[in-house]
Amino acid sequence: MNMHHYTLHDFKGGIHPEQNKSQSTGQDISTAGIPKILILPISQHIGAPAVPLVKVGDVVLKGQVIAQGEDFVSCNLHAPTSGVISAISEAPVPNQSGMQDTCIQITTDGNDSWPPIKGLDNYLDAEPQALIEAISQAGISGMGGAGFPTHVKASIPASKIDTLIINAAECEPYITSDDALMRENAADIIKGIEILQAILKPQQCYIGIEDNKPEAIKALQDALKENKDDTHGIHVVVIPTKYPSGGEKQLIQILTGLEVPVAGLPADIGIVCQNIGTVRAIFQAVALGRPLISRITTITGDTVAHPQNFEVLLGTPVQYLLEQAGCDQNKIQRLIMGGPMMGFTITDNQIPVTKTSNCIIAATHNELADPAMEQACIRCGMCTQACPAQLLPQQLLWFAKSSNLDQAQAHNISDCIECGACSYVCPSNIPLVQYYRFAKGEIKQAKADKQSSEQAKLRFDTRNARLEREEAEKAEKRKARAEAAAKKQAAKKDAPPTEDATAAASDPAAELKGLKQKVLASQTRVDKARERLSMAQEQNLDTAGALQLGLDKQIEKLAIAQKNLEQANS
Repeated sequence: MNMHHYTLHDFKGGIHPEQNKSQSTGQDISTAGIPKILILPISQHIGAPAVPLVKVGDVVLKGQVIAQGEDFVSCNLHAPTSGVISAISEAPVPNQSGMQDTCIQITTDGNDSWPPIKGLDNYLDAEPQALIEAISQAGISGMGGAGFPTHVKASIPASKIDTLIINAAECEPYITSDDALMRENAADIIKGIEILQAILKPQQCYIGIEDNKPEAIKALQDALKENKDDTHGIHVVVIPTKYPSGGEKQLIQILTGLEVPVAGLPADIGIVCQNIGTVRAIFQAVALGRPLISRITTITGDTVAHPQNFEVLLGTPVQYLLEQAGCDQNKIQRLIMGGPMMGFTITDNQIPVTKTSNCIIAATHNELADPAMEQACIRCGMCTQACPAQLLPQQLLWFAKSSNLDQAQAHNISDCIECGACSYVCPSNIPLVQYYRFAKGEIKQAKADKQSSEQAKLRFDTRNARLEREEAEKAEKRKARAEAAAKKQAAKKDAPPTEDATAAASDPAAELKGLKQKVLASQTRVDKARERLSMAQEQNLDTAGALQLGLDKQIEKLAIAQKNLEQANS
């Protein structure tokens, strides 16, 4: 599996920041233990949030589903340990904007009690749909990037896929969680890849790994050699260390020479990418029946006495992990979730670890100083040279600052992977990525507003069409009734008079009595109509207009009845 066996390509741009990885690789992965409280956001993935299945006071077991994925692009959420649901409420979550979201809180009981679990027997012989279902039920989402639901990627028709790429580059400084996982769990990773091969049936499979991880490279190669049928078509491909080689599109370009189309997906060119941590979770779900309830997370930084990687239960507060690693929290200048390039500063140490939390950096002032003051752009072009997505960062900055969203989209701002290479090399200390994130948020909001407006217009047009249809139907019924009444009246005129009618015509007193009764009946209807209208007006009801029309008609009828009575009296 040597590098020279493969023709490697390169992507334009990229940088070589200080690695700072050796600090956290001196020890084996440790188990972080069970904190007193776990805080579990219901949305730890791209797509629709999960819907809680539990209520406050419920007792839950380890691995129990506590929130269910609502849509196809969604993920289940499981209890990472046993305990009692103590709250379902808004709480701070890992987010660049410091926002809150609905979280399920578990007060743990320390027993770590599992229900019986079991994986699929002879899983490599199982139907692909059964494997996908096991992945879906386990709540697995991407553990190296944005958290895309894994069962969705696995559901891409095998006929469209010819290459499976496993992203083991882990290019960002400080982060070593994937490196540690490969060193200690290489066999599980290979078995997880075999499960993906059974589903997608790719023609080739590459594990792309940077050359700064020699122990992990050897562990993967040794695990492949242990397979009876050699490598299963899996190849470990060693690539040069350069940031951001671990970007999905950049890694694809390095390994295959192919470029993902603008605003496109790897599947558009026959490729599926998965992260090393995700692959291990796939093996645990399918072979062992274990849902995604923990992950490997790097705890590092100069304030940490024992920087290392921990197997962490999802929902574990950052504060608890810092204590486990011997952090002097009085010296923390910046607390970062993720890496120094693409991560974000957090100010609340009760923020929990989620499925995508690969690193916590507790840095001193000397280690990661506050950003210098932003100065004017000097048009040096260094950001353009560093951009791995071949964009024009300087132009995108102007469009973002002026909220020229149409031009930002025309210049492919959606292809920005927010790697931070442009900000890193900028001599004017312009926080370019922050401007791009703001513009992306504005574009997303504008699209949502447009969609909402279109839906409102559709509802308005549908209502108008319904009202017009109902009015036409009423007009048809009125016309039919009028025609029927006319026919009936004509029939009466043609019919010989009855004895009662003849008697009434010849008896003026009886006729006068009948007219008086009509006047009284009309007056009663007018009084009732006035009463209903008055009540509707007092309560500001929408029916007041219709009731006024009804009253006017009753008054007309009363006037006619009174006129007939006056004529009869005279």
